[in-house]
Amino acid sequence: MGGRGSKESAPSSSGPQDTAGDLLLQALEDLSEINFKKFRHTLANGDLQGRSCIPWGRLEKADWIDTKNLMMNSYGGEDALDVAIIVFKHIHLLNAADKLQEKREKGGKAKQLPGSCWRGEAWEGSAAACPAVRRCVKRPPTLPDYQRNYKKAICQAYSHIKDQNARVGDSVSLESRYSKLLIVNKHRDEEEREHEIMAMGQRHAEIMKEQASSSITVDDLFDPGPDGWTPKVVVLVGAAGMGKTMTARKIMLDWASDKVFAKFDYVFYIHCREGNLLTREASMAELITQCCPSGSLPLDKVLEQPEKLLFVIDGFDELRFSFHLPEPELCSQPKEKSLVEITLSSLFRRRFLPESSLLITTRPAALRKLSRFLKCERYAEIVGFSEVERKEYFHKFFDNAEQAAAVFQFVRGNEALFTMCLVPIVCWIVCTVMKKQFSGTRGLAQSPKTTTGIYILYLSALLQSLRGRLKPDVPAVLRSLCCLAVDGVWKQKVLFEEKEVHGYVLDQRQALPLLLSEHVFQRDISCVSTYSFIHLSFQEFFAALFYLLEDEGEAQDLPAGPSRDVKKLLESYSNSSNYLMLTVRFLFGLLNEDRRRELEEKTGCKITPRITQELLAWLQNSQKTALALLMQEPAVIRELEICHCLYETQDERLVATALDSFMGVNLRGLNLNRFDQMVLSFSVKNFPKLESLDLGNCSFLRDDPEDCADPQPAKKARWCVRPQATEREKQEEGKESPIHLLCQALEKSGCKLTRLRFNRCQLTGACCGALAAILSVKPSLTELDLAGNEDLRDGGMKLLCEGLRCGACPLQTLRLGCCNLTAAGCRDLAAVLGAMPSLAQLDLSDNPVEDGGVRALCEALAGPSCGVQKLWLWQCRLTEGSCGALATVLPVCPSLRELHLGVNELGDGGVRRLSEGLRDPACRLQTLRTKVPLVWRGLWAPSPQLSRQP
Repeated sequence: MGGRGSKESAPSSSGPQDTAGDLLLQALEDLSEINFKKFRHTLANGDLQGRSCIPWGRLEKADWIDTKNLMMNSYGGEDALDVAIIVFKHIHLLNAADKLQEKREKGGKAKQLPGSCWRGEAWEGSAAACPAVRRCVKRPPTLPDYQRNYKKAICQAYSHIKDQNARVGDSVSLESRYSKLLIVNKHRDEEEREHEIMAMGQRHAEIMKEQASSSITVDDLFDPGPDGWTPKVVVLVGAAGMGKTMTARKIMLDWASDKVFAKFDYVFYIHCREGNLLTREASMAELITQCCPSGSLPLDKVLEQPEKLLFVIDGFDELRFSFHLPEPELCSQPKEKSLVEITLSSLFRRRFLPESSLLITTRPAALRKLSRFLKCERYAEIVGFSEVERKEYFHKFFDNAEQAAAVFQFVRGNEALFTMCLVPIVCWIVCTVMKKQFSGTRGLAQSPKTTTGIYILYLSALLQSLRGRLKPDVPAVLRSLCCLAVDGVWKQKVLFEEKEVHGYVLDQRQALPLLLSEHVFQRDISCVSTYSFIHLSFQEFFAALFYLLEDEGEAQDLPAGPSRDVKKLLESYSNSSNYLMLTVRFLFGLLNEDRRRELEEKTGCKITPRITQELLAWLQNSQKTALALLMQEPAVIRELEICHCLYETQDERLVATALDSFMGVNLRGLNLNRFDQMVLSFSVKNFPKLESLDLGNCSFLRDDPEDCADPQPAKKARWCVRPQATEREKQEEGKESPIHLLCQALEKSGCKLTRLRFNRCQLTGACCGALAAILSVKPSLTELDLAGNEDLRDGGMKLLCEGLRCGACPLQTLRLGCCNLTAAGCRDLAAVLGAMPSLAQLDLSDNPVEDGGVRALCEALAGPSCGVQKLWLWQCRLTEGSCGALATVLPVCPSLRELHLGVNELGDGGVRRLSEGLRDPACRLQTLRTKVPLVWRGLWAPSPQLSRQP
């Protein structure tokens, strides 16, 4: 369903219909995916208190706006709101119903649903009045000053957050920075979790969409379940950096702004890291007072209705208390003073304020400890940003929309990096680094371009947190982590048993939650804990680091694991499927001298490039086929992954050395996204002996794939060019054409390129501007193949001819078949043929050039400097008129040896006229290919040297 992927703003108006529509749209946007589906299903099949249902066929694929429009058209403005409230109540979304009713009343349109009465309402009108005209108006309660002041203080305290890179006194708006996180309320089994950790790119997007179908919103956390049970305790779980604290702070701000949890009069926020600093005694009442930024509250009044209280306990895993306290030691009264450990234990174990509600955020590592003393809690997990929310985060982070789009486009093209950006802290690291680069003079060009560079930044952030928590040496912990990672990579496993983790001396209680994510799974009749890296890509990063860390003796107590022989790793690479690919990329990335130096400073470990020669030897041997070795042919790059490995190094001299034994690149039939194009361009620019670049049948994708309409992006190239775009518009897009980066690289490269093939690549005319630049600077280029690019058209031909006109390249073969060229394109080409004496083969097959195009070509072919030997005009809509022009030119073009005229309606007259030219003694044509019916054979009287072929 497309509705969750793109929010649109409803047109605003002062009319009552539009006001109701705006309220309805806001209410629908606040629903989770699963509740929105329930809403539509009830709208199509439920009891709407006498109103007609909307057919499911119209609702099945409707998004928020479609559903709003259907309801407005079916019921009218106010009645549509009535129906929405009925449906909300039917699917047990009482908070949503209350909120919508309150908003409509604030807008001056209070209306009572037939046969129902709201809490806190008062009847207006005479009891004898007709029931049809009686109105029930909910009078909003007047909040006491202290409660209103508390909400105001919460808004003030939580509206801004401190950016970690900000200067002293700087902060950013929470509302402007926060992007909605995907929350699910189901436990995933080991197989599901394993697939999620390993998935990348398209498969990971599919998994996220599956989870989104059963997602919930924050406002749903305390709603009744399908069985009517309403939880008092909700545990919100998430891995390190997944956004738990940001979500908790957003809850505080939204509650104080009357957006969520309207049933709670007071929400108190307790950060557990601060709780650990409290060594003195404190009662629950005193902790509440400390939570109040506006000063004291009348606690007696606040505690009179505990069912109206919500405590947000943020970061339970930060608490260093044991909580193993016997019942008699717990407090029974909220004003009873005791150690903070006892006070919080009494709250968790419901010894006082049992009617209050708790929302506890924690990392998975602390779940078992928490579950020992909680009862009847609801479990929900933050799984990170969906694809849509990732894009939203980038656009919120950057003030400049163009910068946001550029960074997102770069990250979106890198499958590994984009997958990891589901973790908010990775999004933050990427955006922070990119924004810093934009503040300089070179912009995005100087930002970390590689996955390795970004992951090193993540490791730096991780180590910074570890240094404040670990008494042991950080290098020793890092080595242990790398050993665990490489052991898993070799065994092709992503989930580790508790004993395996502890076997690598990774049992520090304070550090473990930062290093690994804990998962609790049910096995037989008991639960077991397993650990994993946040994602397989991080496991492979640490595995690669394993091969470069110098062994300084710290890891002598570790269990026996894989050797540091990188040759064995590389030998297994080709058979590793999803494993080892990123490990090898990271190995190349860690060869970069600047990154190694940065890592040594951050980790305190000695990192050596000793594996450089092994990696280069493997790279060169991996592309040599058995046949090429047998025939002693020059080696050719046949796998894009090789270019990805070289790109990770960001070392131009090293890349030139690695490619010194290669002569060409042959990558056919690939879908090349923006990042792939950057990667390939980097190799091409530093390819000293490049002679042949063959990218036939490749798709050059650009921009965000979500912006394109193709439902199968992996199977078909998408160009997102408007079908009705003018040639001028397409030409103006030349600077943004998909092959612009690649053509720039070829321009800057000192290679002697002889063959360039872009056949069937769905290029448009805009691309020819970039190609023209190559033609003007490559005096070695002899073959250009652009056949099968149907959107090239005359505009592209015009741009291409500008490059051909300079005569810099001795082009011998030009293939332009099936490019939608007309007579206009032929005229442009004819104008430059005189400047191309080296051109021997010209293919214009399957273009609607018609007779006018052939006449223009024939004028050029008759020129003294034209040397065309083979001319393809197959299926070009030629008639008898073309034959006359060709017959005239055949005797005066001595170079022409081969002519293709098949699948054209030449007619008897055309054959006779062509025959006249063929009979001329000056005609040197040797081969004529055409499908001529048998009845025409009597019309032929060709010259003796002619070989006619069908």
